Amino acid sequence: QVQFVESGGGSVQAGGSLRLSCVAAGSAVSINAMGWYRQAPGKQRELVASIRPSGLTNYADSVKGRFTISRDNAKNAVYLQMNSLKPEDTAVYYCNRPGSYGSWGQGTQVTVSS
Repeated sequence: QVQFVESGGGSVQAGGSLRLSCVAAGSAVSINAMGWYRQAPGKQRELVASIRPSGLTNYADSVKGRFTISRDNAKNAVYLQMNSLKPEDTAVYYCNRPGSYGSWGQGTQVTVSS
């Protein structure tokens, strides 16, 4: 069974930074596309960043230039560096495999105050 454990969230002021971590169990991040998703209250879950096995990355327009996705194959982990945070980035953040979902973890809460 594929499972993910997210961490690193917190409360920051607008303009601040956070680095999220996701450790995968039952799935190798090196050979699967991995993505970071977020879900704000009352909204659908959305994909904000993804990384392919080749290393190619893709970002939602709303986070492009501010967020960076990366992975550490040795640790079987995926990261999301978030800079210049805005209040609209407030959400629960999850990681998973785009197109081949494993079980959703509990996510990590990110709260950005103005």
